[in-house]
Amino acid sequence: MSEQKGHVEHAESQHAEGDHGHHIVSPVVYVVILLTLLVCTGLTVGASYIEMGVFNPIAAIAIACIKMVLVVLFFMHVRYSTKLTMLTVGCGFFMFLVLIGMTLADYISRAWGQW
Repeated sequence: MSEQKGHVEHAESQHAEGDHGHHIVSPVVYVVILLTLLVCTGLTVGASYIEMGVFNPIAAIAIACIKMVLVVLFFMHVRYSTKLTMLTVGCGFFMFLVLIGMTLADYISRAWGQW
């Protein structure tokens, strides 16, 4: 009987160690993030009216990356997650940057108007 009780206590302690509490985020944080996302959207629209040549898509993607980081960190609660989750998201973001970099390198290196 005591052996069975010890097994239950061991299982409960393992559950408690693996149990991650939920972080409660203040509504003020969400409002600040909302306003920041709206400002970034305005920057994207404003940048589209400025003639920057081949740098227009680069500016738009840079602003979109900032917005993506804010959404992932705060709305997906990665900021309050385990280090393994942060590493996984960081690796995904790094792969995204590599693919965008390769796409922009191809876009910039084209001989526009010479064909």
